[in-house]
Amino acid sequence: MTNNEPTVFVVDDDAQARNSVRALVRSMGVHAETYESAEEFLDSFEPPRAGCLVTDLRMLGLSGIELQEKLAAEGISLPVIIITAHAETPLTVRAIKKGAVTVLEKPCRDYELYDAIRDALCMDTETREQSAEQKAFLRKLETLSADEREVLDLMVDGLANKVIARRMNVSVRTVENRRQRIFEKTGTDSLAELVRQVVESRVTAHS
Repeated sequence: MTNNEPTVFVVDDDAQARNSVRALVRSMGVHAETYESAEEFLDSFEPPRAGCLVTDLRMLGLSGIELQEKLAAEGISLPVIIITAHAETPLTVRAIKKGAVTVLEKPCRDYELYDAIRDALCMDTETREQSAEQKAFLRKLETLSADEREVLDLMVDGLANKVIARRMNVSVRTVENRRQRIFEKTGTDSLAELVRQVVESRVTAHS
């Protein structure tokens, strides 16, 4: 298995439930790994493996929600599906607020779990693609000179070329040239795209 090949990680202290979910996952043509406790899963999981987590809510040791919260605290964005025989509104709300894809009540129908897993795997793929795009953009920003970076920051603040020129005590033509180099080095075609990527990259850098 490679980190980029999606895996559905199944955590449940009920062996029959684990095997049932694993069989469904395999019918989807997706690799599955099963664990009888949250602790066993945490001991073996190595970020940044791709995929999603299907976990029971109530288990000996860490619960499904506690496992979800622990992953989030460690900065692991693995999509989580929680299944439970004890669906309670406060727990469901807590799980969703913490970022769970969904909470399914046992016994859940195969098509419900199938759809939830498919959505979670798509979500994981999209998140990883966005992360890769943002990291690539950050590397492009590193190629900017100090003057170009200053112009970029002022552009993102919404200042016009004339205002930027006065702030930097340079000609408008100099600002225009630096803007052009910024677009070329970052591979962006419009101000809107440039600003979006800068804002997203700042969020990534501070997350």
